Amino acid sequence: MKPCKLIIEDEVNIKLEGLPVDIRRKLANKLKFEVPYARYMPQYKLGRWDGKVGFFGLGGTGFVNHLDVIGEVLTNNNFIIDDIVDNRCTINIELSTIDENYWKDQDVKWPSGHMMAGQHIMLRDYQVTAINDFLKNPQSLQEIATGAGKTITTATLSHITEKYGRSLVIVPNKSLVTQTEKDYKNCNLDVGVYFGDRKELHKKHIICTWQSLNILDKKTKDGTAALTLAEFLDGVMTVIIDEVHQAKAEVLKNLLTKNLKNAPIRWGLTGTIPKESFEFEALRSSIGPVIGQISAKELQDKGVLSNCHVNIMQLIDTQVHRDYQSELKYLVTNEHRVSHFATIINDIQKSGNTLILVDRIAAGEKLQSLITDSVFINGDVKLKDRTEAYDDIEDSNNKVIIATYGVAAVGINVPRIFNLVLIEPGKSFVRVIQSIGRGIRKAKDKDFVQIWDITSTCKYAKKHLTERKKFYKQAQYPFTIDKIDWQK
Repeated sequence: MKPCKLIIEDEVNIKLEGLPVDIRRKLANKLKFEVPYARYMPQYKLGRWDGKVGFFGLGGTGFVNHLDVIGEVLTNNNFIIDDIVDNRCTINIELSTIDENYWKDQDVKWPSGHMMAGQHIMLRDYQVTAINDFLKNPQSLQEIATGAGKTITTATLSHITEKYGRSLVIVPNKSLVTQTEKDYKNCNLDVGVYFGDRKELHKKHIICTWQSLNILDKKTKDGTAALTLAEFLDGVMTVIIDEVHQAKAEVLKNLLTKNLKNAPIRWGLTGTIPKESFEFEALRSSIGPVIGQISAKELQDKGVLSNCHVNIMQLIDTQVHRDYQSELKYLVTNEHRVSHFATIINDIQKSGNTLILVDRIAAGEKLQSLITDSVFINGDVKLKDRTEAYDDIEDSNNKVIIATYGVAAVGINVPRIFNLVLIEPGKSFVRVIQSIGRGIRKAKDKDFVQIWDITSTCKYAKKHLTERKKFYKQAQYPFTIDKIDWQK
């Protein structure tokens, strides 16, 4: 066996020395994954990109969490790591497991206004399991279904690790910033927010979006930051990423592997681990392996989430479109077609509060004009106005919220939704399952939700529906299909 040298640069990055270029190329090819939709992207069409994402450089650079794959390739090619240089900070971290009484033992109770006000905060059995699995694996991911109480899980983790330094909690949007902050305060944690006009820096726990960190990074580089990104991250020992499926974004991956490279504790939570290899490996490289799963079906069986039924309404359309985008435009903006399913939705809403998710703003605006007592929420709507719309539902029975997938498919908490309508939800596993997660949250007067999947017989819509049916079967969501000749 031929020797080579491994240099562990920090908590994330590694470098291999002493390997010939052909072995480095084999490693690069092994850790290269295709992007399925690459052929539609300009870089690919122009021949400037091969349509793949790589996680090992020809210079010998890679990631700690890919050492299992790297070791296998080396062994198969008669190489062995005989020298290891470990440049990580030597910190003795001991994380002891907990039980359901963790917060009770500290006399922490739900505050006034909470449905369980005055009672001790008690962790559920599956939350205890998830927390303890994280504590045993300081760099790891878990797939935890929407509605499982991920925020109380992260708050517990932040509190346990605060003796080692600050924790940074990264969430995907501003709605989750305020929601997470509220839950942290419920646990009496010293929490601050770095978002918009709020720059609360001297707290043990900071909640922010990855977009805010990216803006601070840019200001640091151009010299306009009052506080540099490095100064902001000083003392951060724990990084927790909620809705971590969004970490596949290159911006967040860079933050985790470069700016936060020395944080020894990094945990990610999501309701949907991405199916595509290149997306999954992006999470694995910057955070860690998947170590656990709590499915929506498991929580439904426990009575934590509402049961559901997916009603697939496939409208018969005979039009032929040149590509997916032109087909989608017709399906969600054609006046007569939209008017037809608006009539359907007006009937649906009679059975309770309804959330409608659309792909395009034009579709949302059209539906709002046709559906009684509805509001439309998109990216331009202020957080205050969004919150008011969500809060209105708590005391209403026939409200309708129309929202874009980008705004409402992740991170909103509106339990009293009795009907969830998905307008052409596409073929993204993450989008579909996350969207349904908005509807199956349980409320005091709700233990069942009707899901309405409104789609078409057109070419691309039909293909996408085939994929969604696979998702529904995998998640064990029962479904039925009705074909509707809406043009009669």
